[in-house]
Amino acid sequence: MTSTYDVLLGRLRGAFDAIADGADPVLRPSDRSDYQANGVMALAKLRGMNPRDTAAEVLSHLDLEGVADVEVAGPGFLNLTLTTEFLNEQLRTLLDDERLGVGTLSGRIAVIDYSAPNVAKEMHVGHLRSTVIGDALARMYRFRGYQVISRNHVGDWGTPFGMLIEHLLDLGEDEAIASLSIGDLDSFYRGARAKFDSDDAFKERSRARVVALQSGDAETRRLWQILVDESVAYFADVYAALDVTLTPADVVGESYYNDMLEDVVSDLDAAGLLVESGGALCVFPEGFTNRDGEPLPLIVQKSDEGFGYAATDLAAVRDRVSNLHADEILYVVGAPQGQHFEMVFAVARAAGWLPASVRCEHVAFGNVLGADRKMLKTRSGETVKLIGLLDEATQRANDALALRSNNLSEDERRHLARQIARAAVKYADLSTDRQRDYVFDLDRMIAFEGDTGPYLQYAHARLRSIFRRLDVPWDPNTAIFALHDDAERHLALGLLAFPEAVDGALATLQPHRLSGYLFDLAQRFTTFYEACPVLSASEPTRTERLALCELTARTLSLGLSLLGIEAPDQM
Repeated sequence: MTSTYDVLLGRLRGAFDAIADGADPVLRPSDRSDYQANGVMALAKLRGMNPRDTAAEVLSHLDLEGVADVEVAGPGFLNLTLTTEFLNEQLRTLLDDERLGVGTLSGRIAVIDYSAPNVAKEMHVGHLRSTVIGDALARMYRFRGYQVISRNHVGDWGTPFGMLIEHLLDLGEDEAIASLSIGDLDSFYRGARAKFDSDDAFKERSRARVVALQSGDAETRRLWQILVDESVAYFADVYAALDVTLTPADVVGESYYNDMLEDVVSDLDAAGLLVESGGALCVFPEGFTNRDGEPLPLIVQKSDEGFGYAATDLAAVRDRVSNLHADEILYVVGAPQGQHFEMVFAVARAAGWLPASVRCEHVAFGNVLGADRKMLKTRSGETVKLIGLLDEATQRANDALALRSNNLSEDERRHLARQIARAAVKYADLSTDRQRDYVFDLDRMIAFEGDTGPYLQYAHARLRSIFRRLDVPWDPNTAIFALHDDAERHLALGLLAFPEAVDGALATLQPHRLSGYLFDLAQRFTTFYEACPVLSASEPTRTERLALCELTARTLSLGLSLLGIEAPDQM
């Protein structure tokens, strides 16, 4: 179906185009995209007109079918009041649409790079935001019709693997695998590091092992693969616990690009972009300077002829464009890496590897903080492990459920507690502007009131309980949306805004736009439910209100699923 949002937006854009096409001089294509995206204010600025006068001119060209009233408000906003007949038609269409008005695109490919833990290290709270934000974007892109190729760019190469392989040999394969298979990766890594720092003979063996690994020695590669496989199995357990869609097949680590790095260097050299600086081979992309105003280099090959992150990331860009045929490439990586990615993208474009037609963006995010507004740590000062964090949230949720009166068995309660814990942890992250830091507060996050994941889950369960209490069947096909009560109309308008919320979250790569919409919808439902009796209402009002409840429950369930959050029917 064509959503209400699309219908009205299409009409507005048609009115904008009519004004622009009659402008003197005629506006450029780039101007057209500006006002189509930003509305009356942008159009007024482009034409050098007063915004209110521009809004009035837009009205003279606007198709007002389905509009009961319209006014120019403030500096030039258009407030449209829709007719009940138009709203009824749109809501009736929603009842038959499992996608609730969200359209699909076909033939587009999005490569999303997210999570990226390190082999032989446990996942910690520092991986939370990349994993949760990336997975939400992947779910939204898939729902929108994209072919999504997830890339889990794990750290599985480099000098630390010399000491890790030697430590594996010292322990013996069986003991090492036994330790790694239970997820005790940190102890394994710390043991290797301690020997490397204190034992010169071990250090020399480790360095020799790195050379063997990088030169392709078969036995060394076999041992390296053990470390990778056991780590990837552990990552899969963490993703399953979080209900994240990443799989072992999505793991494409640094090692994958190793054989491409020489070509990266030679092709940059052939393009005349490489410059030797201090023995290293660098590219100096335009527009990047240090604090002293000197050109800033992107180091492609170090003075010792080793390769750094820049070479690997350039190889990844080439692979994602040339071999995966990406239309969009997203890097869900922390904000401190912003300049690095800007420089990588600039060099890739200068080399011709990243055409202008491909959207390539660094999806930056802030930090997870403790109550002291510092980086979240345990009481002993260690980094908080992701599984431990989820386990604590699950226990808190289980304790809260035990205090509530319900008919759940022990197993059912624990299953529901895990669903609530996931919702609490994910929603706290996804309801925050991703570029900002946020404080991790489990007491607030687990609460069934306020702007929390459990509150939205409870709103959905509350809606479903209405239908469990039905004494006689109802037929949604007979619903007519008269919307006599203001609370009914307010809820209806919220329901029709779902496609706009999804599109807005994708256009800006900001999942909190969808989260905010869902919270607003739940509040609209609460207002409606308090003002408008449902089961005790007489017909046809009863069926109309049941239909509004059905649409609200479906919208909450679908919206939460796009964020990676389950919507239980009972809580």
